[in-house]
Amino acid sequence: MSIFSKIKNAIFGSKAEAATPAVEEATAAAPAPVALESVDVAAQLDAMAAANAQELNWKSSIVDLMKLVGMDSSLQERKDLAMELGYTGELNGSAEMNIWLHKQVLRELAANGGTVPADLLN
Repeated sequence: MSIFSKIKNAIFGSKAEAATPAVEEATAAAPAPVALESVDVAAQLDAMAAANAQELNWKSSIVDLMKLVGMDSSLQERKDLAMELGYTGELNGSAEMNIWLHKQVLRELAANGGTVPADLLN
């Protein structure tokens, strides 16, 4: 499983999973696709932050966002995430890399069915 998928699954939970109906006969028509509800990413993360003993600033820090969802936020994990998401700069843990990662993770969450406030995407 990709690092981004782990982040997405921690935030989206099981909402993205749909039950598979039993097929009564081999020629039965395929069921219509199930529309998935949009997930309010900020609300989910705010709820996680409220329940967390640490004060984590997920709105501006990729390290805190990763910690909040229970992931390793080490430099190596962030380098791997940066490569996975197509970062082309230096993989040295710089502020530039971390800011890019944070914005890109939020953009990817929005592209995968999440609702993210516009001020967090720019």
